[in-house]
Amino acid sequence: MKKSDKSASSFPLAISVRVPRKGLAAAVALAVLATTGPATADGPGPGTDPARPAEPGYPGGGQGHEPGVEPTPERAPTSEVSWLSFPGGVFAVDSLGHTVRYRACDGDTGRVADPGMLVAAGVASGTVVVGGTAYRYRVPLTGRSEGTLEVIPQHRPPVELTGVVVTSPQPPTDPVAGARLFPLSGQLARVVADASLNPAGVTVRDLSGRYGDQQIAVNGALRPKAASVIKLWILVELLRRVDCGQVALDDGVLVTPQDVVGGTGQLQFETFPQVVTLHRLARYLIRYSDNVAANVLITYLGGFAPVNALIDSMNQRSTILARRMLDSAAAQRGEENYTSPDDVVSLLGAVWDGEILTPASRDLVVGFMREQTLNTKIPAALPPGVPVAHKTGDLPDASHDVGYYLIPGTETAVAFLTAGPMASGDETVRRMARTVYDFLVTPTAGAVEE
Repeated sequence: MKKSDKSASSFPLAISVRVPRKGLAAAVALAVLATTGPATADGPGPGTDPARPAEPGYPGGGQGHEPGVEPTPERAPTSEVSWLSFPGGVFAVDSLGHTVRYRACDGDTGRVADPGMLVAAGVASGTVVVGGTAYRYRVPLTGRSEGTLEVIPQHRPPVELTGVVVTSPQPPTDPVAGARLFPLSGQLARVVADASLNPAGVTVRDLSGRYGDQQIAVNGALRPKAASVIKLWILVELLRRVDCGQVALDDGVLVTPQDVVGGTGQLQFETFPQVVTLHRLARYLIRYSDNVAANVLITYLGGFAPVNALIDSMNQRSTILARRMLDSAAAQRGEENYTSPDDVVSLLGAVWDGEILTPASRDLVVGFMREQTLNTKIPAALPPGVPVAHKTGDLPDASHDVGYYLIPGTETAVAFLTAGPMASGDETVRRMARTVYDFLVTPTAGAVEE
């Protein structure tokens, strides 16, 4: 799925349109400007959260926010954060915060300050020493470039690593072809503006090259409760460990009656205690959006911290795992899971391109998502038989569907997220999903026949 025959662009051309809650004409104008410059999947949550400080580790938090939407944390512009993808790990750079993080099969430094970081000509470089090991890096701040990292242990030979640099969004491989996707942002802006009951955001990224791997967004930084979409990060962290050889999918985990919760899923109807393989837990996590599987895997992985370390290593600043599924008491305390359309597509793109998982694990992710049994949103909006792989998320005040359109030659990553009443949110998701599909298959308004 990774395309090695494409030349890198020197600058990103992602489109992000922030749509006000009213005013269709204004929304369309914004889109034009941008192109030139009832069981819930996660169980019952609290209603509308009051404003509260940003999550730990994410400074800021914004000013006002809409009901059911957490303020988006302040973060560096896309060009100031990047991560180097190399076999078995990542090296993340925040050039404004002057911090780095090495996370690979052989260890995790955590976020490390590098006050001596040099940022010049669009490249961050420096050396940090953690636990006796030095990390000498040269990481461009433009995606699809090549970066280098030298790991220098105290008593072993140094290891030189090279890899692709990943940003959010990745710049297009062909800006001219990418421009053909821009009209879709205007069409989606109209749908978002019409959703009077549901703050909505959408991010779309071409994966096929037909539109030059272009990414567009309307309210891509919207930060609603993640609901069961957060399960994608749980799955990726598990499969990352499989890729590292630290665990095997046929390993068993003891599931006890105390692990059983309600909401969506199939495990809750089985008899416990019993040993369940990691493969079945992973598959059920996505296929049935299984809450028991999610909570068991969180415990198995070591709690919230490892999943949040994965998120941090990819510089996804709007996403956090802060509570288990169906933990209403934690939700009432303000411990909530959040994400954004941009962060979801950042994850989906990294998985698809083989930047965070091996091809074998990537294929498992897509395969599990193709088996999704909760099909009232993206699949319901498309003609029968259109191939999709997706993951839903539902709460009384959130409705999401994210994933891949697998139309041959037009593969696309999408994230449709809404806050507000779930029923009307479902309909908004379906409208956004159909809008994207119609654009992709109709050779007009920017689309071209190949």
